[in-house]
Amino acid sequence: MNSPPDLNRIAGLYPWMEAVTFGPWLSWCRAGFLGEMGHCRRALVIGDADGRFTARLLGANPEVEIDAVDTSTAMLRALIRRAGRNAARVRAYCVDARLWQPANPPYDLVVTHFSLDLLTTDEVRALAEKLRGVVSPSALWVVSEFEVSTGLFGRLVAGPVVAGRYLGLQWLADLAFTTLPDYRGALGEAGFALQRRRRWLGGLLSGELWRTAEARNLPPA
Repeated sequence: MNSPPDLNRIAGLYPWMEAVTFGPWLSWCRAGFLGEMGHCRRALVIGDADGRFTARLLGANPEVEIDAVDTSTAMLRALIRRAGRNAARVRAYCVDARLWQPANPPYDLVVTHFSLDLLTTDEVRALAEKLRGVVSPSALWVVSEFEVSTGLFGRLVAGPVVAGRYLGLQWLADLAFTTLPDYRGALGEAGFALQRRRRWLGGLLSGELWRTAEARNLPPA
């Protein structure tokens, strides 16, 4: 198993890096299904960087309690600061999600925003299989990720952007690999089913709503 990237190095710069490279688009993608989460009470948020989504979820849902998992102490400190007066509803775990043992199941919401691409396909599959056993039958899994299509846009725009992201993470955070995982295949094999999808920036960013396979025919939450 590869060591996780060292995101402590970029924690202070992360908001500026995101603003310069993508403006508001990553935030819009993260919040694409925020309106679907009003009924959720126990959430697992993996790798939310400096916690902008976590703060929005806490503000939008006054009942939800969140387990926040990240390998970066600096990112988790930023997440707690952003949570502000709602920080009492957040439990922070500084641990590699691949090794973490879920602390407060069952979860009715899992959130992974731009964090599955820091894992290999096999690691995503193993994580999904672990989480499949600790979520409620109708749980939601909200994913935001980069996507490289097979068309002209993918070759000329999305591919270079994603390659640049990996190059930056290799240089700044010691990421060990440079390929997007097949997270959709991995989640499907672990017993989750894609329910809805939204795309931004011509398909470069994909926001997705997944549910357990047996709940895929239920109406949207």
